Amino acid sequence: MAFQTVWYFSDLSPKIVDIIEENLETFDSNKIESQISNGEVNKNIRNSKNAWIPTNHWVGGFLWHYIMKANRENFLYDLTAIDQEQIQYTIYEEGCYYHWHIDAGIGSAFKPQQTVGSSTNKCSDIITAQGEYQRKLSFVVQLSDPQDYRGGELQFMSECGKSYFAPKTKGTIIFFQSDIVHEVTPVTKGTRYSIVGWVRGPNLR
Repeated sequence: MAFQTVWYFSDLSPKIVDIIEENLETFDSNKIESQISNGEVNKNIRNSKNAWIPTNHWVGGFLWHYIMKANRENFLYDLTAIDQEQIQYTIYEEGCYYHWHIDAGIGSAFKPQQTVGSSTNKCSDIITAQGEYQRKLSFVVQLSDPQDYRGGELQFMSECGKSYFAPKTKGTIIFFQSDIVHEVTPVTKGTRYSIVGWVRGPNLR
């Protein structure tokens, strides 16, 4: 039986996790306020800071190992690459949060343009469908020591409507289906650092 979420208490020492965080801190100049799809800041949904890190950064290779491991051992998705070839370095300071949401769902999937019984737009639909990729797998890496902040819990909602929390242990890598409802609860003290990313693949495979 497969699970909606899995996590690995990676064998990285805390010193290696610190090195990862120190490396990503060099991207601080690119930090922006989180935005929704229309480009407008909406702090009713999310309040945090982030920087985008290209996947050719050495951290991307380390993450890909665990992505393949989690997929092989649990999800068995048809995966191609990390979405947009970027990972997100995210900072939740005191008062920051990300309310309940999903990372992907059927609403973002390709919608055929042709009408029933018509060949109009058929070629366009075939080409678009063949090149369509969706987020299937999301991941979070806990970079902070849980003693350094309060709140900032990564919380999931199960299919039966029960909520549960992911571990906060430093170095933990958490994987989950991108259509699962989840949130980051408000940070009440300190700062939470993490890596976030999404893995894509062909539709319905």
